[in-house]
Amino acid sequence: MPTNDKNIMTRLYVVTAFMFLFAFAVLFKLVNIQVVQGDKYKDLAMKRTEKMFTIAPNRGNLYSDDGSLLATSVSRYTIRFDAVTVSDADFKKYIVPLSDALSDMLGSSSSHYQQVLRKAKANKNRYALIARNLDYSEYMAVKDFPLFNKGPYKGGLIIEQKTVREHPLGKIAERSVGYENVDDNGYYSGVGLERAFGPYLRGIEGKRLKQKIAKGQWKPIGWDNIVEPKDGYDLVSTIDINIQDIAHHALLGQLEKYKADHGCVIVMETGTGEVKAISNLGQTKDGTYYERLNYAIGESHEPGSTFKLMSLVAALEDKVVDTSTVIDTEKGRWRIYDRTVKDSKWGGYGKISLARAFEVSSNTAFAKMVHNNYKDDPEKYVNRLMKMNLHRQLDLPIKGEGQPVIRFPGDKGWSGISLAWMSYGYEVSLTPLQTLTFYNAIANDGEMVKPRLIKEVREWDQTIEKFDKEVISASICSKETAAIAQDLLKKVVEDEHGTGHKLYSPNFSMAGKTGTAQKNYASQDPDKLKYISTFAGYFPADAPKYSCIVVIHEPDKSVGYYGADVSGPVFKSIAQKVYATSPLIDEVDMDKMKIEALETSYQKYYAEVQKEYNKVPNVQGMSGMDAISILENLGIQVEVKGNGKVKKQSIAHGTDIKNVQSITLELS
Repeated sequence: MPTNDKNIMTRLYVVTAFMFLFAFAVLFKLVNIQVVQGDKYKDLAMKRTEKMFTIAPNRGNLYSDDGSLLATSVSRYTIRFDAVTVSDADFKKYIVPLSDALSDMLGSSSSHYQQVLRKAKANKNRYALIARNLDYSEYMAVKDFPLFNKGPYKGGLIIEQKTVREHPLGKIAERSVGYENVDDNGYYSGVGLERAFGPYLRGIEGKRLKQKIAKGQWKPIGWDNIVEPKDGYDLVSTIDINIQDIAHHALLGQLEKYKADHGCVIVMETGTGEVKAISNLGQTKDGTYYERLNYAIGESHEPGSTFKLMSLVAALEDKVVDTSTVIDTEKGRWRIYDRTVKDSKWGGYGKISLARAFEVSSNTAFAKMVHNNYKDDPEKYVNRLMKMNLHRQLDLPIKGEGQPVIRFPGDKGWSGISLAWMSYGYEVSLTPLQTLTFYNAIANDGEMVKPRLIKEVREWDQTIEKFDKEVISASICSKETAAIAQDLLKKVVEDEHGTGHKLYSPNFSMAGKTGTAQKNYASQDPDKLKYISTFAGYFPADAPKYSCIVVIHEPDKSVGYYGADVSGPVFKSIAQKVYATSPLIDEVDMDKMKIEALETSYQKYYAEVQKEYNKVPNVQGMSGMDAISILENLGIQVEVKGNGKVKKQSIAHGTDIKNVQSITLELS
């Protein structure tokens, strides 16, 4: 055979062998894919055409104590436009009527929407934004608009739905109600009741298998692949929206008057520990106020003279003094080591009893009392404070509770002046709620109850879990000591020399203690010296129903800074309005003559009101609650829009009431 023929045959054999090996490799790979890795590739294919989707549960509602909504979940819709799917003929035919309909609903001009739609069509935009944050009724209306009523393919309508959390009461108690967020890793964050009770509110996610179809759409596959979501439970809080509204506006008005940096109010039911109102307002750069932080629970600070109640109770319990013990106030100045204790009254009060010292809030008297009686055994004083649970947090479900500070001898910062300073509220630190809890215990004859913000967890009409009264200490002091403290707190307001006497009213009773603490007192610059103004107490004085604390930080010193002037009026306003809206006659011991006198005076008052108010009053600028009370008492039906203060009334003031059946108030 010629050499050339041999070479050709050799090459042919090589090519044949290579093709045989290639065919074998292909066959081997096919067998391997089908048999060995078949399940893997089946799963991969399924993942590309089928996907498990999460079905979000409905988050539970948060209610006030009377069933009013504090927080609820609602659906919001975003409308977009796919300009590519719409035919030129339909676009030309419907662009004007569609734009007119959008203009009527959303407010912008028809030409604006025509421009948006034409631009989307020219740019072949498949995702043009038309409107955001529509509610359900608006969404249903948009679906019936010209062109959009042809659906997603012929009409280009794209609907995006999301669930948002809304607060029907607006900004009132916003920080206490709070919020909860979750990141991509499933980590939850937030504040307030929403975060604290998130596990109850969240519910359980469901699962649904869907198959990918044309144009990237997914459709459910059958019914057997669904794991139904479980909606979250509802929470019933202790918040009373009437008291909350009163507290919010009373605090806001005083913050604005004194141009203060921030402040808080807490109102608590004495016997149960239920928090009926909690408001926290901080100043913005433009001078307005909003619920910036939860100061009531989270901000621990030196309480100032409100701590004298704690020192008084400790000394009485240890029997180192009694209320008749006489103390020399040293002309209002007492030197101890290298520091001077000063009274607010220049020249002091001379030699006065401990009872009088409490009523006039003498710093020198309390510093002397505690230092002189405990200097040889300072642990005794601190142990008594700790026995009254002042060093412990309240262990609240809401995160971020401030840490109380009660120094112990030997701790960092303890010195020879510590006893004197602690006696009237320095070198100690408490949050407003911790201070109020102690005052509430005194009003409660010594029983300290834990503050509560939630009454129960519910699923429809069924109670899942109930939060009952919880006692921290059955007795922080003897009933005798509690009674003495109650009497002195009452005299702070009722007696002419009491620091809270400006707040006295013969129409209702209250008891409490003023406090004016300095901030930045270590600074040598007087311009940096700031104040914390406080009033803590309860009402009525003889049969306490509610305890309350008002704390206002950094009021304008040129306007005023004493607790009786700054915080006291907020306390009085709350007490007065709660009295007016929640009569406490069944808790007041009145003989027949007093009742008859009260009825007679009421009839006279009512007659005067009837004479004066025969015309519609001007309620603009009032809080919504106050305006409603006034108008409804005049026999006028009231419809309210919005929250806050009245900015507009539908019937002009001065209109004869005989011609008015109803009125609409717009609040802001």
